[in-house]
Amino acid sequence: MKLIVGLGNPGEMYKGTRHNTGFLVLDALKTRMTKFQASNSKQFQNLNFKLHKRLDSEILQVGDVILAKPQTFMNRSGIAVKKLTTSYKLQTNNLYVVHDDLDIPLGKFKIQLGKGPRVHGGLRSIYEELGSEDFWHVRLGIENRFRETRSTNREIRNNVQILNARKHFQQTSKAMISGKEYVLQDFAGEEKAVIEGLIEQVVLELVGKLGGDKEHIQ
Repeated sequence: MKLIVGLGNPGEMYKGTRHNTGFLVLDALKTRMTKFQASNSKQFQNLNFKLHKRLDSEILQVGDVILAKPQTFMNRSGIAVKKLTTSYKLQTNNLYVVHDDLDIPLGKFKIQLGKGPRVHGGLRSIYEELGSEDFWHVRLGIENRFRETRSTNREIRNNVQILNARKHFQQTSKAMISGKEYVLQDFAGEEKAVIEGLIEQVVLELVGKLGGDKEHIQ
């Protein structure tokens, strides 16, 4: 049995935010998995996440795979994950935690055992509750704050008035939105198409790791 936990914040106000990328992946994974299973068995038709108060999570089980969305809010995710792993008697090598990552550029992802971003409140909570980092980190890059600074950097190289350009660059960098504020904003404009494509890639990768047939889960 494998447990896939998507990190995010519950409630409508957080639904489309960058910090809810984990929830978005689980929704997409649920669609792929249930569609494939339903074509082979009627018992899997119209399956949805259901709230399990005892486990502080919305849960959907498809075969031997459990999908879970903690309802404890991001920075207390470890409480729900601890309850889930204890209840299902799972070892950490069968735990996949899906989350947003500011250490990776928007549109890129990594799936790594025991390695996550430098700073992430949800993961910090999980590390503390489990006493371990040795689970699969499914890291979806959301960092896209440096578009202005990259453009400004090019201007510095091409501008004759180098000192003035450098001063402008430094001011732009200081004005950049903080990570805490950035992750609680919705994906903007063209970012939505990028994140949708990224989620599709990650879902296919997870299906492969879970032993599914990519060609039939469409």
